[in-house]
Formats: sequence, structure tokens, C-alpha cells
Amino acid sequence: MTVATMQMSRMPMRGALMLLLALMLSGCGVNNIPTFEEQAKAAWSQVQNQYQRRADLIPNLVETVKGAASFEKETLQAVIEARSKVAQTTLPPDVLTNPDAFKAFEQNQAALTSALSRLMVVVERYPDLKANQNFLALQSQLEGTENRISVARRDYIEAVRVYNTELKTFPGRLWAMTLYAGHEPMQTFAANEGAQTPPTVKF
Repeated sequence: MTVATMQMSRMPMRGALMLLLALMLSGCGVNNIPTFEEQAKAAWSQVQNQYQRRADLIPNLVETVKGAASFEKETLQAVIEARSKVAQTTLPPDVLTNPDAFKAFEQNQAALTSALSRLMVVVERYPDLKANQNFLALQSQLEGTENRISVARRDYIEAVRVYNTELKTFPGRLWAMTLYAGHEPMQTFAANEGAQTPPTVKF
């Protein structure tokens, strides 16, 4: 057998070995970290989308309330300021792995949730406003958005749990130390008591 023939006979064997190695690597979770990271980022995008949807509803809500009732200025002002703070917050690219930035985001959104809840409690004093069709439509949309926010947060928390667990357990820990050394655990929302049931705005 010539040298050239021997080399040619080894080529299929090398190809088979490479294929076997690739299959072994894919079967041992080498792709899990980037896969789980992308899933968590997608879940985060949904959280942001739902918060943005809520922020977009607020100007109409404020105008409707302002126009239909001799309303407490302080309550409306609190909602306006909380929304403004949310709108002005610039999230850094590393927000998911930056505890301070993530905490600031969460606190700003919580302040807006609180201001909206106070507004809805005050609305109870105004029967005419509660009968206003525009307000009723906004109320329904806001309630639905709060439920969507709850679901989006829950899905994000679960996606981050899967990703963070992969970074800390074998074989993910091994890949995190070698191929994915720059990957850090992601931040997550603190689950409040009763987080299993979607929150509803009290109207």
C-alpha cells in the first residue's frame, strides 16, 4: 500500500472521529450556556415590552382622570413623576448581570406600580369617572397589562434560574470555566409574597 493510499484511507476515519467528537460535545451540554442565555434574554425582552405597554397607557389614563374629576393633584403628580423616572432611565447593556442597574430598574417600576395602585384606590370616590367609557377601556387594558407583566416576570425568573443553574452545576460549570469564561450569573426579580397569582389592579 502506498503512502498516498494510506493517507486516503485515514481521511474517512478522521472525518468519522470528528463527527463522533462533535456529537459527544453536543450531547454533553456544550451549547447549553449560550442557549439558556438567549432564552433568558428573550424573556427579559418580554418583561421590557410589557412595562413599556403599561407606560404607554398612562398618559391617556391621566388625561381621562384629569378631565372627568376634580382630582387630587398630588395623586396624579405621583403617577406622572413615577412614569417620567421610568422613561428617563437608561439601561446599560450589562443590566442583566449588573446588580445596581437591575435593582434601579426594579425599584423604578415598583414605584410606578405603587403610584398607579394609589390612583386606582382614589378613583373609587368618583362614580362619574367609573362610568366613563374611556376610563373603563383604559382600566381593562391596564389590568390586562399588569397580568402580562406578572407572567413575563415569572417566565424571566424561570429562564434565569435555568441559566444560572447551568453555570454552577456540572458539566455546565466546566464549560463556563473554559469556553464561556466571560458569562456571569444574571440578576432576577425578588419574588414577592403571592407572586404565584397574577396581581390585579384594584379598581
